[in-house]
Amino acid sequence: MEFVQKISDFYTGAFSDIDFNAKSFQVSIFFIVFNPLYWNFGARLEYNTKLLSKLAFGSKKLAVYVFSLTVFTLGIIRDDLYRLAILDQKTSPVLDTPLFKGLGILSFAVGSVFVYSSMYKLGIVGTYLGDHFGFLKKERITDFPFSAVDNPMYDGSSLAFLGTALFYGKPAGIFASALVYAMYRVVELIEEPFTAKIYAKNAEKEE
Repeated sequence: MEFVQKISDFYTGAFSDIDFNAKSFQVSIFFIVFNPLYWNFGARLEYNTKLLSKLAFGSKKLAVYVFSLTVFTLGIIRDDLYRLAILDQKTSPVLDTPLFKGLGILSFAVGSVFVYSSMYKLGIVGTYLGDHFGFLKKERITDFPFSAVDNPMYDGSSLAFLGTALFYGKPAGIFASALVYAMYRVVELIEEPFTAKIYAKNAEKEE
């Protein structure tokens, strides 16, 4: 019971130190929530209306590349704002140890491998929801990293966020990482059924 109480006290103390009123943290949280919604609803808008292709002079290829660039840029902005935001937050003496720094490096490294290897396998178009623009994959990719986890881009990104938080010993970063993970789970509920619908419709057309 004493051990459980110590764990409880740690969580209570650590997360009570998070400054949710800090402007930098609020902006970081906004982009963590906004980005996955942007790329999913943006891609869905293209699928339903072809608006992005129309704005790209009728070229769905140009549309998907421009869309990919906006998603990539927003991701860079989000990651940088997150790092700056947690640096402004309090450091936990419990987390500020060589052990947690090492775990942070490991988490970030594994996450980065998942993200970049999946990008390599999918290519730019596949990574950024190209199937919503009409670029469908002929078959599902099943080798690494997709053989290790179902959604290596999302899981890898979550691990990278967590790794950064652990490396700097920031409870605020752990909170933000949990939100990143939660947003990806929400996005999966939106994205996966819709993507399955796209491929099912395409299969009907080919029959």
